[in-house]
Amino acid sequence: MDALITAASRALTAGDPLGALNRVALRDDAPALALRGIAMAQLGDFERAEALLRRAVRTFGPKEAVARARCVVAEAEIALVSRDLAWAAKALDTARATLEAHGDRVNAAHARYLEARHLLLIGRLEAAERTLAGLDPTPLPPAMRTAHELVAAGIAMRRLQTKAARAALARAESVAYHAGIPALVAEVDSASHVLNTPAARLIGQGEERLLLLEEVETLLASKALIVDACRHVVRSGHTVVSLSRRPVLFALARLLGEAWPECVPRDRLIAQAFRTAFADDSHRVRLRVEVGRLRTALSPLADVRATKQGFELVPHSTGEVVVLARPIEEKHAAVLALLADGEPWSSSALALALGTSQRTVQRALDALAAEGKAQSFGHGRARRWMTPPMPGFTTTLLLPGPYPGS
Repeated sequence: MDALITAASRALTAGDPLGALNRVALRDDAPALALRGIAMAQLGDFERAEALLRRAVRTFGPKEAVARARCVVAEAEIALVSRDLAWAAKALDTARATLEAHGDRVNAAHARYLEARHLLLIGRLEAAERTLAGLDPTPLPPAMRTAHELVAAGIAMRRLQTKAARAALARAESVAYHAGIPALVAEVDSASHVLNTPAARLIGQGEERLLLLEEVETLLASKALIVDACRHVVRSGHTVVSLSRRPVLFALARLLGEAWPECVPRDRLIAQAFRTAFADDSHRVRLRVEVGRLRTALSPLADVRATKQGFELVPHSTGEVVVLARPIEEKHAAVLALLADGEPWSSSALALALGTSQRTVQRALDALAAEGKAQSFGHGRARRWMTPPMPGFTTTLLLPGPYPGS
């Protein structure tokens, strides 16, 4: 490796893509192409970065397996950042195995962290934990140790383990400052901001207030009966009743939870749960049927009693009844939650992360675009969607992955 390639590589490691380009911008040999691709990726031109890396892979000789594997890892990172979540995991795994076989432990670890971040994005927390557990960050460079702690913090936040998340972010901040890479420091600051912004709304007894993630964790550990409008479950302690596939029952449970300890009139239950402006005898019969189903579903946690005016929720525990709702409720809140990270997403990646069909996601994106809440660029397979981050709240409770005990 000549002096210019060495200097460009060091510049990229230090987070200086312009300094790297100044040294290799006019060169077309394989190492220079690879470094130019990484530099363009750091500058945000992902399309050109991918093209340069693919040229580099083709230019490297058959005996340069390590160099080609590093290019594959770089391509995988670009795909992750550009939210192309359907990239070939098998190619990354093959590249990682090649790097490990040739003793390149740093880049092999980088491939592992990419895999863990991908699993975290699509809500596979257990798999992400297993991947992270197989890595020892101690001998790795500061940037890699920061990545390790960011993934650990992300998993802890998804599991509502705020103390573990804060500890991981504190370690990440310390290592990031030691690395001296501004973009890395900014990424840690952005992750830390999640813990200091409202994560949900607490509704109960006619009042509501915003909760931080730590307060949500405390609430879930309390004796309260919680009607969780973020996950569409009703829970108390470790007992969880899912109503995610029974929207009418959940609508009734939420109305009863918001009114507790008062009862809810029958006409109001019919109007809001059945979305009708009038009530006749058929609606009243249907209400009795649905309330019976709700009573059966909630039997481990509470009873639904009839009163002269309507129905009331009576918890088995001694705690209060509260409703946990999203800080800002939108029709397509789950899509907005993913777009709010400021990264460009493809509709296929959104569908993969949310576990739904691409057609459903596309309809949501079209509706959000019509309201000016999302915008797209590019065409065909290169089309990407994004929106400015929504200020004032975190999206942790909207993202894929269950609560503890769910």
